[in-house]
Amino acid sequence: MSPSETAPPDPAALLAAMPFAARLGVELHEAAPDRTVGSLPWSPEACTAGGVLHGGALMALADSVGAVCAYLNLPQGARTSTVESKTNFLRPVTSGRVHATARPLHVGGTLVVVQTDLRDDKDRLVGQTTQTQIVLAARSGAAG
Repeated sequence: MSPSETAPPDPAALLAAMPFAARLGVELHEAAPDRTVGSLPWSPEACTAGGVLHGGALMALADSVGAVCAYLNLPQGARTSTVESKTNFLRPVTSGRVHATARPLHVGGTLVVVQTDLRDDKDRLVGQTTQTQIVLAARSGAAG
């Protein structure tokens, strides 16, 4: 059964499948094929100079939330992996939480393209990521 043919996915279970995102502090709030929402709290451990949230942390948030959106748009038995990601950083984040909303721009048999908007607690756009995910057929046979 494909992700879109099952009961609504449990965001906690989806996040548990991404240990790096969970370790970073990413939270997944909503998960649906047309919109996936997550967030990341500001923390001093995730900052660069001057208390600014590191761009890598913002990209990890966008990649994680975007990957869930792509996954939820896959055909039965398929897997996905990021093949390209581009992020524009628009303003620094020095406190609060970053909120990510991912939406599919293209869902095809070979590629899924997802756009993720990153906003601060004042709903200001702090970054935008467009990522391309490849659609990988299900593995057959034994691993080797």
